[in-house]
Amino acid sequence: MASPPQPPSAAWEFQLPLCPGDLLRSGGPASPRLLQPAQLPGALAAFGAAFGAQGPRAVLQHFDALSGLRLPLVSSHSNDLPSILDDPGLSSSDRLAYLNALKMNCYVLTRLVEAFEMESFKCDSVELSLGGRNKKGCTKRSGFSWEEERQPLIQLLTELLQLDLRRLWSGLVVEEEFVSLMTGICYRILENPTISHQKHRPTREAVIHLLAVTLMRYDHMLSATLKITQMLQHFEHVAPLFGEAVSLWATEYGMKSIVGEVLREIGQKCPENLARDISGAKGYAVFLTELAEQIPGMVLSNMSVLLHHLDGENYTMRNAILTAMAEILLQVLNGDQLEEAARSTRDQFLDTLQAHVCDVLGHVRSRVLQLFTRIVQRKALPLTRFHTVVCLAVGRLQDKSVMVVKNAVQLLAAFLSNNPFSCKISCSDLAEPLKKEMQKLHEMRDKHRAASALAITPEEEWEAMQPELKATVQQLLHPLQGEEEREVEVEVEDTAQDTAERITQLLRKLNYKAAVCLTQEAMSCFQGIEPFISTSELKDDKEAIILDILKALYTEPLNDSGNTESEDLALEEQVASEMVKQEMLVQYLQDAYNFSVKIIEALNMVSRMMYKNSVSVVQEAIEFFVTVSQFGVPQAVLGVRRMLPLIWSKEPGIREAVLSAYRRLYLSPSGDSERVRAQNQVQSLSLLMVDASLGTIQCLEEIICEFVQKDEIKPSVIQLLWEQFTQKLECSSLERQAAIMLLGMMARGKPEIVGSNLDVLVTVGLDEKVHKDYRFAKEVCNAISKLPALGKNQAPFRLPQAHLLFECLSSAVSAGFAQPSTLWLPFMEAAVTLIYQLAEGPEEICAQILKDCSQKTLDGLIPGGTSALPTFLLTHLISLVGHVALQQVMYLEGAVSTELRRCRVLREEQEATKRAASSNETTMEEDLGLVGASADDTEAELIRNICETELLDEKQLFCTFIPLVLKICNNPLVYSDPALSAAAALALGKFCMISAEFCDAQLRLLFTMLEKSSLPGVRSNLMIVAGDLAIRFPNLIEPWTPHLYARLRDPCHDVRQIAGLVMTHLILKDMVKVKGQVSEMATLLIDPEEEIVRLAQNFFSELSNKGNAIYNLLPDIISRLSDPDCGVAEESFRTIMRHLFSYITKDKQAESLVEKLCQRFRTAKTEHQFRDLSHCLTLLPLSDRGLHKMQENFDCFADKLQDPAVYSCFRATLSRLHRGGTKPETKVRTSEREISRPGRLGLTSSHTELTVQMTLLSPIDLSLLLGLPELKVYEYVGLLATNMHLLPFLELSAELKEDETPTKKTPISRASAHRAR
Repeated sequence: MASPPQPPSAAWEFQLPLCPGDLLRSGGPASPRLLQPAQLPGALAAFGAAFGAQGPRAVLQHFDALSGLRLPLVSSHSNDLPSILDDPGLSSSDRLAYLNALKMNCYVLTRLVEAFEMESFKCDSVELSLGGRNKKGCTKRSGFSWEEERQPLIQLLTELLQLDLRRLWSGLVVEEEFVSLMTGICYRILENPTISHQKHRPTREAVIHLLAVTLMRYDHMLSATLKITQMLQHFEHVAPLFGEAVSLWATEYGMKSIVGEVLREIGQKCPENLARDISGAKGYAVFLTELAEQIPGMVLSNMSVLLHHLDGENYTMRNAILTAMAEILLQVLNGDQLEEAARSTRDQFLDTLQAHVCDVLGHVRSRVLQLFTRIVQRKALPLTRFHTVVCLAVGRLQDKSVMVVKNAVQLLAAFLSNNPFSCKISCSDLAEPLKKEMQKLHEMRDKHRAASALAITPEEEWEAMQPELKATVQQLLHPLQGEEEREVEVEVEDTAQDTAERITQLLRKLNYKAAVCLTQEAMSCFQGIEPFISTSELKDDKEAIILDILKALYTEPLNDSGNTESEDLALEEQVASEMVKQEMLVQYLQDAYNFSVKIIEALNMVSRMMYKNSVSVVQEAIEFFVTVSQFGVPQAVLGVRRMLPLIWSKEPGIREAVLSAYRRLYLSPSGDSERVRAQNQVQSLSLLMVDASLGTIQCLEEIICEFVQKDEIKPSVIQLLWEQFTQKLECSSLERQAAIMLLGMMARGKPEIVGSNLDVLVTVGLDEKVHKDYRFAKEVCNAISKLPALGKNQAPFRLPQAHLLFECLSSAVSAGFAQPSTLWLPFMEAAVTLIYQLAEGPEEICAQILKDCSQKTLDGLIPGGTSALPTFLLTHLISLVGHVALQQVMYLEGAVSTELRRCRVLREEQEATKRAASSNETTMEEDLGLVGASADDTEAELIRNICETELLDEKQLFCTFIPLVLKICNNPLVYSDPALSAAAALALGKFCMISAEFCDAQLRLLFTMLEKSSLPGVRSNLMIVAGDLAIRFPNLIEPWTPHLYARLRDPCHDVRQIAGLVMTHLILKDMVKVKGQVSEMATLLIDPEEEIVRLAQNFFSELSNKGNAIYNLLPDIISRLSDPDCGVAEESFRTIMRHLFSYITKDKQAESLVEKLCQRFRTAKTEHQFRDLSHCLTLLPLSDRGLHKMQENFDCFADKLQDPAVYSCFRATLSRLHRGGTKPETKVRTSEREISRPGRLGLTSSHTELTVQMTLLSPIDLSLLLGLPELKVYEYVGLLATNMHLLPFLELSAELKEDETPTKKTPISRASAHRAR
């Protein structure tokens, strides 16, 4: 560009252009023209010479060169302006010249800033896309860094604006274009996303300071408000920046009105527009949240303009306003010293928060629960609101949203941690004090009520006695004729005060005549002396004077009586104060009791959440029970035990949460000394053993083993347990048993705990007193069994047969055999298992035990009769034989096989060493690694042959007992004892584990007993046996699989539970074929027993992890359960399907199931099946493709729509799809109900579309359309076929006649109160 040769005229003023192109079109004296590149060096040299001579005013003649290159000149101008502005003799022409120079220089500078900011933004975008690889090239070129120069430049402009620039405008207001020019670059800088980085904090502060100057000095309020709201809508990163800026302007610069202006502008935004503008609503929401955190008091003053957004569709705005309310409650409306207006506002905010706990969106419900958690933690929730909010939190535990449930649990935990009642929350501990104090309060109220009823004021008494007293005075003053005057002897006291008291006493005794006479005497004796001075105006009326004096004496207390009255008043106030205190105490106890009741209610609900699919919910539930346990709630122990199985979870977070919970509960005892802490820890761990099931003990063992391996259990605890076991420390039998159980659990982590004290365990735990406590002896055996098993190629740890341990075990088993104790059987099993685990030649020891017990059985026979043998002896013998047989098989396949393999490996290593020393040649088998594999097969075949041919051979001991077992099993009427029958069935199953041949021969007997036995114990034992046999001999059991599934419908819930557990293991281990019979497992989902339902839920949860297993089984399950002959009730069917369809989450699976279910309509025969199939369609997450599948298969279910239930299910399916996030064209299709394609059923396109639309019209609409009376759903569908010839000639009109116009309108609103779910 080139400037014109003529200098600008004196009256010329530079006008700030809106865009650079306006400079060329302005036509003024400073209008530049385009310069060729070759002319730029000369123009710049000329400007340099002029700048040296004239300073900043050189821009007036050389604006063309600067406007092309955009070089900054404001620094020099800013230095010169103060002296210019202070010059009183500044001429008009000089003022205008300096004004033009200022505008030109500032314009050049702003263009420069915009250019660099644009370049910086491009570089940041390139850096983001390249991952930072081109950072240096973009940020620094030719030694110049814009990021380093930006902050000083903003500070320079701020200094310029702080001058009194109005002098240049002749004292008028600085033109708005100039202010917008200066502030525009600030907003331009803030538009860059990198400005929010920490390294640019000085630049942000400089920009905020510059904008603050324009707000205070240049009336930039309106423009700033509009610009802020606009940028919040379009730039997500500026919300925190403007939140900081507005709060700073309001506090540091005193511009409080900017808060109201911005909030009012946001409040005027249309909620419907914000529902569509997600990004803008998010920016406003973040800004409101930041502002409420920093200046809650000012936000409170303008909160009314935002409240209507609570009724809007956008949940982020609702969350922001509710968060602002919470911040105001925490920082402003907090405390007990609030004024009435503030208290009312606080209550309104709390009411709003409580209403939105039941908001229609889970995001809002979750956020409100978080806010209440903060309020409770900061102790800002009034005590009167505790119960209400706790009830809301408990209600949200059943919410469908995982985040809502998680935050509800956190809120309840916060209530517990910050409750104002007590450190111990227990209903049982609070019920008795509450009852006692309430009774005391009732007694106090009764006494106060009685005292109030008896209390009569002196004035009331005077009114009552006045008529009689007046008659007495008249009688004494004016006696009747003929009536003799009776003289009353009265004596005046020494003083007027004493006389007055005497008169009062006479009045109280109703001695009116004496009182009147004494008053007359006192009036004459004490004239002019109080209290015998009348205040009556009738001086001559003696009767009135006497009555006036008597009234004064009776109603007005004298000095002494005044003290009595004041004492009575003080006493009454004290009683009232005590009553108020008692009422407060009762209210406190009542609130505490109600709080504990709701917490206990929440315990049951939270305990069921421990097995949810969400890891975060499970972790919160675990944390909640830890908190509850620390507050001494007795029911928390159930939850603490319930979390134990989660130690086996595959999720590391859940497993660690369980370990952390038990670490906090049981490894952090209180106490002054190490000994006391150890005692407390042992006591708390022992309590877990009380009435603990086998599963609980196994889980606890895993946890304690983990603690021992990490050395988290101190030696003092182990020492204390040994002292309890050896009874060096006095303790009960239960504590002693818990001690040995804990020692056994710890030995699993460190076997030396038991190994170093084996002799102590044998001599103390297995002495001659074993028969007194078989449960204790069994735990001793379990503890000894934790002795270590050595490595793969090392000799196993075995004790000689002559060891004291086996001698004690043999004698204990033999001695207890003849005793009718139910605890002997578990001890016997533990003893035999331990013998086979640790003894050398265990079969010899157990054979001797069998012989001894058999001899005792024979000795028990009474001579002369064979049926007199005690039943328990036979039960003991059968159980012993069966368990020894099972342990023998396990010993052969485990210990013997391992030992054979170990010896072979050692021989091979020795031979290989010798061969390597003599020759380097190897055989082909050795090269291929087949030598070891063939040897393994040989050893396995050897063990199998021993089991098949030798163990049950006629020469073996076991063969002697088989006929006895079979006889008992085949004659249930003869041997009807439940324990004996169960033991015989279990023994038979254990014998079947030995040999496949023997098993095959006895399977028919086994499954006959399983199906027809009347004893639940027999069926339970045989179900367990069948499960073991299915794993050992799967080919033999496979034909009998339906009999296994049949036990899932057993009338006994114990059998059903065991059957469910067995089938769960078999199915998940792929040991049985899963077909349609798995529907029997699905029926357990509606079992009356909660434990069985939980078992079924866990089964399907694990099955869902096995690929598409549930998807593949669903069609067969639906067919079987909807079968009217062997299915379930309709409501039960829906309950089962709701659970199973929750595992269908993939769109492809849902689409395929839509097609399969539609095809099933063809084969369905009954209306019951139609309804079941249509209900299943409503449970699928239908997508666009699913809708296409439904359209393609319309022929399958078209004729079934006449059923009202089927019709409603399809309508619900389509309406849900219409509400969901589907494509617009799909929504149109569902709204028009275009389910079928043209050409179906022999109809034209118009016929088909209209038919489907008619099918899905309401009965009233169709009846009006056809001119028929109102029909029912199932009636009007049938009319379509008969009236099809009429449909093409119907004229459909969208206009309603006046008489058809609805008279009742239903408003659609989103009021907060209507969001209750």
